[in-house]
Amino acid sequence: MNAPTELSRMITSLEGRVSAAEWQARLDLAAAYRLVALFRWDDLVFTHITAKIPGTEHYLINPYGLMFDEITASSLIKIDIAGKVLQETPFPINPAGFVIHSAVHSARHDVQCVMHTHTLNGVAVSAQKRGLLPISQFSIFVLASLGYHDYEGVALFDEEKPRLVADLGEKTFLILRNHGLLTVGKTVAAAFQAMYLLETSCAAQLRAQAGGTIQGGELIEIPAAIVRLGAEQARAATLGTAPGSLAWPGLLRRLDRADDSWRH
Repeated sequence: MNAPTELSRMITSLEGRVSAAEWQARLDLAAAYRLVALFRWDDLVFTHITAKIPGTEHYLINPYGLMFDEITASSLIKIDIAGKVLQETPFPINPAGFVIHSAVHSARHDVQCVMHTHTLNGVAVSAQKRGLLPISQFSIFVLASLGYHDYEGVALFDEEKPRLVADLGEKTFLILRNHGLLTVGKTVAAAFQAMYLLETSCAAQLRAQAGGTIQGGELIEIPAAIVRLGAEQARAATLGTAPGSLAWPGLLRRLDRADDSWRH
């Protein structure tokens, strides 16, 4: 455990002060923030990952102004679906940042976690007319459950919510045109693994496009019949386990080896 910092002294540990379900949700979400920073998917203090506390209509969100590699389980802030803060905290939240997340949480009661990023790879592919191309093995696991949402400016207004929800539908992946990436999952682990697949698909596409195009014959497009098998093959490759569950324990061990302060 790292030595206490000024930031850590501002945060009272909530372990044992909240329900077991809430504490587990806090641990998982704090880990997701740290992993996003570790994989360099963060955008300073901007973008958000949110998680619903099981058995409630309450949600956890990051304290606005903390870097993702500073977030801990106890520093996460509990809010309701309107973004009202439900706990004492020395930190603010960004209500505008909850617009996208509140829309998804309100419509998709099957998901616990909503993850949104502004990575360079994701934004670059979101600006391409064809979007994500079927040119990598990563992409076939995404394309079977991928939607697109057209850019309407910075997501600040409730009027956009119905269109965003309609574009996501029952899918796992959403590319926000000219903006970034979004994934959902029944667990934090599932949402993180989905983002890994989407982000990696975008990165592979951009590297491949540096050497040519499909139209020019330099790139090989995976046949649609194989793409349609993507979801089934993903289940087989992961032995039928719940999405994210195979890799998640190892990811937590990786975090702990580097710095286990996220567990505070």
